[in-house]
Amino acid sequence: MDYKKSKAPVNTVTRNIMDLCKDTGNIYESVAIIGKRANQISQQIKDDLSKKLAEFASYNDTLEEVFENREQIEISRYYEKLPKPSLLATQEFIEDKVYWREQKEQPQTILD
Repeated sequence: MDYKKSKAPVNTVTRNIMDLCKDTGNIYESVAIIGKRANQISQQIKDDLSKKLAEFASYNDTLEEVFENREQIEISRYYEKLPKPSLLATQEFIEDKVYWREQKEQPQTILD
C-alpha cells in the first residue's frame, strides 16, 4: 500500500466496533489483524525513512561540525505528519484491502 496517498485520518477517530468485526465475526481477531498490519506498515515507513536519511549521513563528523540540513528536516517533518500506522492499518481493514487467512487447527492425536 502506498501510505503516502492513503485516505486515513491523521487524528484518532471513534469507530463502531460492529463494523470492525463484521468480516471476522470477532472483534479481538479484527484487532489482532489490524495490529499485525500496523507493525508491517510501521516497519515499511521506518525503512523508507532510514534510506532517505542515510543519504545525509556523514561518518566522520565531530560534535562541532554537526549542522542542520534543511532537506533532512523537511523529510523528517513530512514523515511526522503522516497518519500513524495503526490508523493506516484500520483504514485498510475497513476498505477490505487487508488479506488474512484463518489457520485451521490440526486435530491432536495421542501417540502411545
